[in-house]
Amino acid sequence: MIRKKVTLKDIARELDVSISTVSKALKNSSEIGRDTRDKIQAFAKLYNYKPNNIAVSLKNKRTRNIGVIIPDIVHHFFTTVFRGIEKYANSLGYNVIVCVSDESFDSEVINTELLANGSIDGFIIALSAETQEKQDYSHLKEVTDQGIPVVLFDRVTDEVPCDKVIIDDEAAAMEAVEFLIQKGKKRIAFFTTAHKLGVSQKREKGYRRALDKHGIPFYKELVLELPFQFEEEQISRSFFQNQSFDAVLSVNEIFAIRGMRLASELGYEIPGDISFIGFTDGILSKYATPGLSAIAQHGEQMGETAARMLIDKIENEYDETDPGNYRTEIIQASLVKRRST
Repeated sequence: MIRKKVTLKDIARELDVSISTVSKALKNSSEIGRDTRDKIQAFAKLYNYKPNNIAVSLKNKRTRNIGVIIPDIVHHFFTTVFRGIEKYANSLGYNVIVCVSDESFDSEVINTELLANGSIDGFIIALSAETQEKQDYSHLKEVTDQGIPVVLFDRVTDEVPCDKVIIDDEAAAMEAVEFLIQKGKKRIAFFTTAHKLGVSQKREKGYRRALDKHGIPFYKELVLELPFQFEEEQISRSFFQNQSFDAVLSVNEIFAIRGMRLASELGYEIPGDISFIGFTDGILSKYATPGLSAIAQHGEQMGETAARMLIDKIENEYDETDPGNYRTEIIQASLVKRRST
């Protein structure tokens, strides 16, 4: 009888610990207590756990496959980034394998392990919400330590030595708020995620900088934090009923459009009473009533850029352990003005 190969996920489930704990314990990390380390290492030995030999499998054999890990396949922005990746990669004879982390740290780790078994030549990744919240990037550092090229896009971290593709979120938010101020708006609310994503924090910083530049006070009560995936409408309804504001900048189009719908239900005129701007110029923004003014992140261009950077690394075999070989490319965002402002 052939025993199924044991994975990090199997060990974590059996011992009721996180995948990250298992990974660190097997590397003998001092972050993990001795008893836990010993238990995990003994279990791994008993079941003959073998880590993926990433370096050998990828350096000795090209697959012409690229692994892409994104947090959400439904979100318009990520679908356009993927389209750009696939278009550029296919034009050079590369295939694209996509996995969805569903904003889960464990899923991101599992997908990384799954693809890094010799299936792909490099990674293009946007970090999940949980990964950013935990600030645990050990699974990605392990990949780059083995010399495998990685490109992070949109949701990135300086903790992982690799190439990155971003927009200037702070500058884009600042431009949007200044546009609202020029329209005569004085009490501008900010709709953001309850998860403290890096992009959300940068957008809030730009929002606050614009207010400060124009001498407008920042009111903490005008910042509405919403659950990342499933909004409790009562949270928004209470905000609209208890706060006075004349404009909204939202970190995504979904929060903005839900806000517009609720404002209309409560009898507000858009944009007369309240103006709205959201990040991501997606299908929802174009076909909302009224049309949503949006900050276009140019996802397809971002995807093409990420694919170009990765394939350049794959084909020219840069030393991934040399920090001098990493670069960050910034895609210029633009404000698309519609009837919501």
